[in-house]
Amino acid sequence: QVQLVESGGGLVQAGGSLRLSCAASGRTFSTYAVGWFRQAPGKEREFVAAVSWSGPTYYADSVKGRFTITRDNAKNTVYLQMNSLKPEDTALYRCAISPSIAAIRAGLGSWGQGTQVTVSS
Repeated sequence: QVQLVESGGGLVQAGGSLRLSCAASGRTFSTYAVGWFRQAPGKEREFVAAVSWSGPTYYADSVKGRFTITRDNAKNTVYLQMNSLKPEDTALYRCAISPSIAAIRAGLGSWGQGTQVTVSS
């Protein structure tokens, strides 16, 4: 069973940056897709970004041009670089791992516990 641990969240002012990390163990990481989701209080879970095992990336329209997802298979880690942060980016960010992008988007797979991102205005 894969285990995912997120880190890198925190409190930042609007316009600032954070880099989230999602470290995986217990599975052949390089052959799986990994994605990031977020959920703010009182709102539904929202897809943020994903990277396939072969490299292509996918983003929600709300974060295109501001967020970048990358993976380092040697470290079994996926990163989410978040720039130009806005108060509306405030949420609990969780990563998920699954065999395909489609499965990621469907919310299937293994999940981490999440890391809180708070953006002040």
